[in-house]
Amino acid sequence: MDQRPRRLRKTPVVRELIAETRLSRNMFIYPYFVTHGKKYVQPIKAMPGINHFSIDELIKDVDHGLKHGVNKIVLFGVGEEKTKDAASAFSKNSIVAKAVTELKKEFKDDLYVITDVCVCAYTTHGHCGIIHNNYVHNDKSVEVLAKMALSHAQAGADMVAPSDMMDGRVGAMRSLLDDKGFENTAILSYAVKFASAYYGPFREAADSSPQTGDRKRYQMDFRNGNEALKEALLDEQQGADILMVKPALAYLDVIRNLKQSTLLPIACYNVSGEYSMVKAASKQGLIDEQKIVMENMCAFARAGADIIITYHAKDILQKQWL
Repeated sequence: MDQRPRRLRKTPVVRELIAETRLSRNMFIYPYFVTHGKKYVQPIKAMPGINHFSIDELIKDVDHGLKHGVNKIVLFGVGEEKTKDAASAFSKNSIVAKAVTELKKEFKDDLYVITDVCVCAYTTHGHCGIIHNNYVHNDKSVEVLAKMALSHAQAGADMVAPSDMMDGRVGAMRSLLDDKGFENTAILSYAVKFASAYYGPFREAADSSPQTGDRKRYQMDFRNGNEALKEALLDEQQGADILMVKPALAYLDVIRNLKQSTLLPIACYNVSGEYSMVKAASKQGLIDEQKIVMENMCAFARAGADIIITYHAKDILQKQWL
């Protein structure tokens, strides 16, 4: 009798049957950029297919997306008054607060709304915190960020997502939200956010480029994997509900290591540079966009991501790429 090891013959049906990584429509979150005005839709040149929307047009686009299963979004505000103290970031009349209120009024629980919490788009200097004595002051920044998270919760946000990388901001937000009666407002922490060149197109989209210097003093050194775990686990201790790694494609090892170190859900952010490179290569006919996108999505999930924030989410869900 032949005792040699045998491989299972992988017909198309068997191939699907034994696939180790499976994507779900429920994994995806789609980012939106909301700004002031009415009947305003402005394409973002650096991110083909992505737009700035006024609130009325945002509602129309979200309504269309909901019909195809795009039911979880993260909001970024653009075009607010920029000041040194980022006061517009936590105003009850901020564009994000207004957008959240209108979206929840229109769609109620059919739409899950997450808000980005960072002051880079609200400061004159473009940094993710408050400048004091020529450097980003951690504690002053955390105070403002907590107020910003509260204003979004008061507007109706289901989840807030701090992306600033200040120390202690998750704990400060959790404490303030709980004190004000928003115990059920979840926190998706950008627990591991690297100082990355992959963010270039986003800075055009959010008008958030630093006017001087860079963000290496508070965002993570991309050479440091162990430090990434330490930062993430500190956020877990402070009350984060979900931990996120950003960017995604160059940091699959970090996603994997974090998945093995915590029982919390893991998210990853398939960022603007990753998105725009795929779009540019596709436009040049160098790649098959659908195949590349889905291969990347499977890589994120295989590494351990339970949740994927991606600008490709609309295409994946509306064009039924799954």
